[in-house]
Amino acid sequence: MSPTPHQVGRRLKALRMAAGLSQVELARKAGISREYLNRLEGGRHDPTLGTLTRLAKQLGVKLTAFLDAEGG
Repeated sequence: MSPTPHQVGRRLKALRMAAGLSQVELARKAGISREYLNRLEGGRHDPTLGTLTRLAKQLGVKLTAFLDAEGG
């Protein structure tokens, strides 16, 4: 079963915080707005594959890290 946008958002926030990045820093590095990143972390948007790929690259994780709803 695919994770919901809310689950992806929680995982994204956890990964960002573990990397020690602010929303502003990660958004800038990934080429998206801080507002959009905030909406992604809040589960209010379903990110595209391209956006998730850029975020994963900047966080130094595999794309599949966002699919692990349990965070492990």
